[in-house]
Amino acid sequence: MKSKKTLAAVIGAGIAPLLAVSLPAGSASAHGYISSPPSRQAQCAAGVVPCGSIKYEPQSVEGPKGLKSCSGGNAAFAELDNDSKGWKVTPVSRTTSFNWRLTARHATSTWQYYVGGRKIAEFNDGGARPGETVTHQVNFGSLTGKQKVLAVWNIADTSNAFYACVDVNVS
Repeated sequence: MKSKKTLAAVIGAGIAPLLAVSLPAGSASAHGYISSPPSRQAQCAAGVVPCGSIKYEPQSVEGPKGLKSCSGGNAAFAELDNDSKGWKVTPVSRTTSFNWRLTARHATSTWQYYVGGRKIAEFNDGGARPGETVTHQVNFGSLTGKQKVLAVWNIADTSNAFYACVDVNVS
């Protein structure tokens, strides 16, 4: 009887690692970021700028609605708030397409774009669920030169939002 229990334990111990790597991983708690022009978390994921754990989960910059930080108030991603980290600046036109890559499609209230704390664009989705990608045409108005854009995806059915910062040079 003892040898059957031992054999079962050995087989179980041998199979457990195989099951662990073959089962699908659970989803992250957050679900979207700007891929183009490359956001700070997209630059981290691509290895353009050395970063911490955000490299592995660029879609995870989630925090309470109403924040004005690149990290969404998430201490694990605080390096996204560091303006002197060497972020690559993308040359853009006065009207530029911002492309979001979504790994989960939440009901959306609004998408907001800020420069220097001032809202320059807002798109109201009225609770709709977007597809895998979303593109917005953002007009910078009279703004020119190097700018940091804070983009916010406000979720309709939670108190949270997703945050992304994009460094651009508007010509």
